[in-house]
Order: sequence, then structure tokens, then C-alpha cells
Amino acid sequence: MDQARLTLDPAFAIGPVDRRLFGSFVEHMGRCVYTGIFEPGHPAADPDGLRTDVLELVRELGVTLVRYPGGNFVSNYRWEDGVGPVGDRPRRLDLAWRSLESNAFGLNEFMRWAALARVEPMMAVNLGTRGIAEAAELVEYCNLADGTAAADLRRKHGVAQPHDVRLWCLGNEMDGPWQIGSMTALEYGRLAARAGHAMKRVDPTIQLVACGSSKADMPTFAGWEATVLEQTYDHVDYLSLHSYYDPESQDAASFRAAAVNLDGFIDDIVATADHVRAKLRRGKRINLALDEWNVWYQSRFTEPEDRPIEDTPALIEDDYTVTDAMVVGNLLISMLRHADRVTVGNQAQLVNIIAPIRTTPGGAAWRQTIFHPFAHTARLARGTVLRAAVRSPAMTTGRYGEVPAVDAVATLDEPSGRLVVFAVNRSTEAVRLDLDLRAFPGLRAGQRISLAADDPSIGNTAAAPDRVRPRTEEMPALDGGRAAVVLPPVSWHALSFTPEEKP
Repeated sequence: MDQARLTLDPAFAIGPVDRRLFGSFVEHMGRCVYTGIFEPGHPAADPDGLRTDVLELVRELGVTLVRYPGGNFVSNYRWEDGVGPVGDRPRRLDLAWRSLESNAFGLNEFMRWAALARVEPMMAVNLGTRGIAEAAELVEYCNLADGTAAADLRRKHGVAQPHDVRLWCLGNEMDGPWQIGSMTALEYGRLAARAGHAMKRVDPTIQLVACGSSKADMPTFAGWEATVLEQTYDHVDYLSLHSYYDPESQDAASFRAAAVNLDGFIDDIVATADHVRAKLRRGKRINLALDEWNVWYQSRFTEPEDRPIEDTPALIEDDYTVTDAMVVGNLLISMLRHADRVTVGNQAQLVNIIAPIRTTPGGAAWRQTIFHPFAHTARLARGTVLRAAVRSPAMTTGRYGEVPAVDAVATLDEPSGRLVVFAVNRSTEAVRLDLDLRAFPGLRAGQRISLAADDPSIGNTAAAPDRVRPRTEEMPALDGGRAAVVLPPVSWHALSFTPEEKP
């Protein structure tokens, strides 16, 4: 059996675990909202039509932050359509997904849902077909108490207290030709700077996210980031990046090593952002918001112009496998490894649309395979991220060449003393992982949570919702600060260690 070795030391600190890393995304697309989180008449719906079975799963998932209302949807969205009496709201054509939008669920419904789900709202403004005035007015509607037209309108709509939204996206994927109102980097940078300036005049305490590249292989990548930041640096706090990985667009080994691509994408954007900081002679550093990421079978996707206009069509409802779950767990490891600069993350999306949670209209809700590594990482990753020194056998990929079969990171929660190692085996062979924890005296082995299967292509369905679920077992005892575990092929793991109990 191949062997890998992992060494940890508390001096290998990267940065704190920001709770905003464990965010998700709700877009008015397909069945994410309608028959996803919102389904009046469903047996589990509350009086507002919110599905309580989905709410329970969202809380179990451990989501901390949810981005809304898009996504591509936001670039043709009038936020005013989704507030006020539901019977007075217009029915609109959504140009992003060529769907009919009833606006039965809008801003204030989302905020009620977010409170019940115990998540922080993250709002996006339309800079595709609208602009500065509308963005500033939306901040006013959401965040001012009273005494202005927009704030008093919210109160008239039955919401006395401000929503107090802290985090705002300045548009979405404005570099993409698929985006309604797409722009050049200079056009977008100038608009985003003016909109951000106005929004912070309304509420100086908000934080703003400028659009970075929609994906690493965009022809404008890096040049886009540099130009946008040169225009917006003094107004924004984050730069976004989006990254999806398609199992069917590459060889299997390259897909299993997708986190290698994410590592490089993040490193390149950090380098570009820091170059602009030096060029502009600014003190602050721009952090990154990975506000769309996931596994997505994108090669199966039918483009909107190739489909008829429908009301709530079922779009990209991918069924996930154990392999997909391992990759999701590895992408979370990559995000934690960059915790000094990646401080916001939003897995896209939350329900039905390439999602960890699936629902049947009028029926059940269940956990997909990718639910489990997210939920356990969100629960266990606390305190400070530690860099893991890993010596691993290599595996060959078509896209990245030779890469380590084992990848890992760790977190140390100083108040409790708990150390957690998050690890994956990306290869199709079992690997023995030797752990060297001698730098942490007084630890004892705790639990091991694993996700693996003899057949990594299986997943969960409405008929078999628990076919794939994590296995929890006790770790082998530490011997002189050392331990060994076997990582099955294509598997994800969370290995916990806690301080020994004092007599």
C-alpha cells in the first residue's frame, strides 16, 4: 500500500477560519426558490409558504451566508417587483434563464427565510440593465430605519426594522458575454466605482464585492481583475471569483484533482490584487469572495436560447456521486488553505440547482452526497487554519501532470484545543496516511468521519436518500504523537483530536 505522511505544527498558521466561508447561494433560477425553499401548500410549508423540511436541512448543513437573488438573474431584475402586496406584483420575463418570474417570493420573503435559516444575507445589485440610483435606493430600503422614501416604503410593506445587510455584490459576472448588459473591464470598473461610492454614502458600514473573472479560462482573466481594481480599489472590500468543475469535460483523474486548479486560480488573483495595491500605493489588501463554486455537469446544460419560455423549469438538477463529494471536500480544503485571503465562499446553489439539497414538489427533501463534506467541514473547521506538510505518492492527470494523491489541511480551535485534519485521497488506490502530531503534546485521538464507497459513482435519490452517508468511528490511539489511518480510494475524511482529560 502507498504511504503518505502529514506533519503539523501550530507555527504553520495561515489565518483564522472566517465563518463566511461556509456560505451558499439562492438564485431565482429553475426550482431553487419555487418548490425549493418556497412552496405554499406543501405539507411542510409554514404560513408564509416556506418549506420547513428544507429549513431543517439548511440548518443541518451549517450554511452561514446566502447570496441572493443572483447570479445571472440579477442583471435583469427590478427589486421593486418583489416587494409590497403579492397580488400587486408584476409577472416578468427573466431574460437570464428565459423563465417566467411571478415575483411571489421577493426581498422581504427572503429576509424572513434567512432569519429562520439563521444565515447572513448577501445581496447583489443589478448593474446590467440598471445602475447607480437603483443600487443606492436598494441599500436605503434595506438598511435605513425610517425618514426616507425607501425606508418608509419598507415600513409600509410591514417591515419595521431594517434588514441591516452588510455584504453587497456589485453586479454578477459582468465579464461574460452571456450576461445581460455585459461590459468591458473599464466600463464595469467605472460603473462599479460610482455605484459603490453611492451605496456607501447611504450606509458607510457596508462591504462591497467587485466582479472578478467568471472563470479562470476567460480570455480577459487577470487583465480584467487589474483594470477593475484600478478603478474600484478605494471603494470595494472583496473581489469575486467563480469556479465550477465538470466531471465530463476532462479525464477522470484531472477532475478528482480539481482543487489544483482552484489553488492556482486563487494564487493568480491574489498576485494581481497585490500588484494593483503596490501600483496604487494603498495600505489595505483586497480579500477574495469565492461566491460561486461547485461541481457542475455543465456539458449537459442546455443554453437558455435553446429552450422554450417556461414557468419554473427544472434546470441543472445534477445528481451527485461519492467522487463528486470528495471533490467538493477537496475544494473546501483549498479554500481553507487560502483562509488568509479567501474569506467569503458561496457554494452554488443551495436547493435543486447543482445543490446539496434536493426536493420533490409536494414531496420529500433529501441530502445529496456533497451535503456531507460541506456540513462536517462547516461544523468542525474552527479557530486557526494550519498548513499541512504532506508527503504523498503522486497520481497522473491529463491536465495537471503529476499531483499529490493525498491533500489535506487542518484547523486548531484554541479555546477548546481541538485539532481537526481534513484530508482526501484523490487516487483510485488506498493510501496509508501517517500523522505526525508531536508538536501538539497532550492530545488524544477522537473521531474519524469518512465518506467513501466501494463504487464511487453511486449517489442518493428520493427513493434511496441515505444510500451514501458518512461513517463515524473512533480514531486509533496516538503513540508518541503519531498515528496512522488508511484512506480508501476516492475518499474524504475529517480526523479529530482533543486534549487529554486532566485527572
